[in-house]
Amino acid sequence: MKPVILIPTYNESIAIVELLNQLSTLHNVRDFDVVVLDDNSPDKTADIVDSMNFSWVSVLKRPGKAGLGAAYRAGFEHVLSMNKYSKIVTMDADGSHRVEDLPAMLDATDSLVSITLGTRWMAGGSVVNWPKSRQLLSKSGTKYARIALGIPLNDLTGGFRVYSAALLNKLNLKDMTATGYCFQIEMAMASELAGAEMVEVPITFVERINGVSKMSRAIVIEALWQTTLWGFARRLRPNADKLHYVK
Repeated sequence: MKPVILIPTYNESIAIVELLNQLSTLHNVRDFDVVVLDDNSPDKTADIVDSMNFSWVSVLKRPGKAGLGAAYRAGFEHVLSMNKYSKIVTMDADGSHRVEDLPAMLDATDSLVSITLGTRWMAGGSVVNWPKSRQLLSKSGTKYARIALGIPLNDLTGGFRVYSAALLNKLNLKDMTATGYCFQIEMAMASELAGAEMVEVPITFVERINGVSKMSRAIVIEALWQTTLWGFARRLRPNADKLHYVK
C-alpha cells in the first residue's frame, strides 16, 4: 500500500501545473498517487490537470465550490473506498506547502493510527513572505485552540498533514461539517479523541505567488466561534465528543 496526496483546487490552473511538475520529480524516487479535488473551477483547472497525462494523477470532479472541509471529506471517502492507500496526505495547491518537506512527513511515523502535522510554529519551522499581522493571526489562532481544546500541538490550523488510513477509517467523517481553519482544528481534535499518535514535523510555509488566497474574515470568525463551542462541549460532556467523532 502506498500514500496518496489529496489536493483541493478552485481556480488554481497556474499553480497546480507547477506543483504537479514538482511532485513528478519526487515521484521518480517515491511511489504515490495524487487526487486533485476540483470544485468545478471556471478556469478549467480539472481539464488542465487531465491534459498533463500523469498516470499517477487523477481528478475528482465535484459539482461546485463547497469549502475546504467538504472537498477533503469527499476526497477521504473516495480514496478510502479503494482500500489501497496506507497514508493520505492533505496539501495545498498554491505552492505554500513545499514538496521537499513531504518525504520527512511521510517517514515521521509508521504507527498504524497516526496523524503527522507539518508545523510552522516549532523549532526548525518557518514562514516566508507573510506579514507580521498574518503570523500573529495564525499563532494566536493555534494558541487559543490549544487552550480551549486542551490539545498540545503547535500548529492546529495548518493544512499540510499525513493521516493514516486506519485513523480516517476510525472517524465519523460524514458527521463533520467544518470548513476552512475549522476543518483543520476539527480533524486534529477528532484524531486526538481516536487515540492517534500525533507527530509534528517542522516545515517552511511559503505564501503563494500566483492566484488569490481563499482566506477571509468569515473563515477566521467561524474558526473562533466554533472552537469556543467545542471547548465548552469538551469540558461539559467529554464522552459525548468522543462518541460523536469516533466509530
